[in-house]
Amino acid sequence: MITPRSHTAKALTAALAAALLASCAAPPAENEVTLRFFQFKPEAVQEFAALIEEFEAANPGIRVLQDNVPDPDTAIRTLLVKNKTPDVLTLNGNASFGLLAEACVFADLSQEPSAPEVLPAVQDILNANGRCNGSEINGLPMANNASGILYNPELFAQYGVSVPRTWDGLIAAAETFKANGIAPFYMTLKDAWTTSPALVNLAAQLQPEGFFDRLNAAGADRDNSPVSFTKDYQEIADKLLQLFRYAQPGAIGADYATGNKAFADGKAAMYLNGSFAVPAIRAANPDAKIASFPYPATNDPARTTVVSGVDVALAMGRDTPHRAEAQKFIAFLMNKVVIDRYAKIQSAFAPIRSAAPQQDPALKGMAPYFTAGKVDGYMDHRLPPSIPLVNITQQFVLDGDKARFLNSLDNEWFKIAARTPKRGDQE
Repeated sequence: MITPRSHTAKALTAALAAALLASCAAPPAENEVTLRFFQFKPEAVQEFAALIEEFEAANPGIRVLQDNVPDPDTAIRTLLVKNKTPDVLTLNGNASFGLLAEACVFADLSQEPSAPEVLPAVQDILNANGRCNGSEINGLPMANNASGILYNPELFAQYGVSVPRTWDGLIAAAETFKANGIAPFYMTLKDAWTTSPALVNLAAQLQPEGFFDRLNAAGADRDNSPVSFTKDYQEIADKLLQLFRYAQPGAIGADYATGNKAFADGKAAMYLNGSFAVPAIRAANPDAKIASFPYPATNDPARTTVVSGVDVALAMGRDTPHRAEAQKFIAFLMNKVVIDRYAKIQSAFAPIRSAAPQQDPALKGMAPYFTAGKVDGYMDHRLPPSIPLVNITQQFVLDGDKARFLNSLDNEWFKIAARTPKRGDQE
């Protein structure tokens, strides 16, 4: 899912500092191997710097230079064009990662010792976005996010509202809060991307099985495609619009930062965001009351899943001249102790079998679904990045024009399909 990337002065300063350190580092000692480590998260620069220091202490013949820049999507493509693929990379496991994997930019990591430790459902989510030859493992999940509904447990207790397990229960909860003068959801429609968490969660549970695989198989043949947004997203669109009818007054002018602060201060019962919002909410108010539950998109609790994306995917340059050293670094980052520590600091989910149970009270409501493998990937990770999904969705929740919303998605999809080879045609 499209989520906020921290562009605060602090994050940019940290990124600049890292870049300066890399550029001013002393030349490597004789027989010392230097790994270029492309690290895309500005908010995690200091954490990775500490991990690098720990790794280098245990591996004195290897030096790791962390590269972090404000616009990683552009930076990685520039490096690839110049044939300067980094030795080791962290990237968001989204559609852009999938396109690079399909281009065989990354090495096959299926034989790495840590590969079998990854939760199969999580690896499947990353693989579905794209991989070389349709069969390799080109990234190992190091950390996952989880999209659900955040709620204020004190307000739920005060008004006698139970955590909803069905769609009807969710709407009933919203009605209860509305009747008592409490904003059911805090909506932030000024930022288009904040309409997407609800969309991706509804789509995960309500779209037909294999929806995107069948769309891909249809290619540009819109008339004969067995699935389409217009055919198969009717209920999804109806329920999305129903949720946004519970927006608080002034939602059109509220942005994400405003929403984090408002929810942190108890000004709404629920917030349509996931684990990625928890650090920002706590930054706004360290005493914020936060709990979570997965979207109950249907009236059958057995169908409920958590939508999760690979927030940090580890990859290796396919032609790195330092494969053995890169493998050592990846093995270190995939170690249980490192993953557990990183997940705790970043309010993330650890995607390996041996991970410690998630103890963050804000995330415990979604944790059982994640560890049980009841997870689905983000639908927007299956879309070409050039489709302006968040703008189309924002327009829909503002004007309520369902036909235009769904037709726009179909138009964008099949327009791109008309000029793009079907997956598999080049394998």
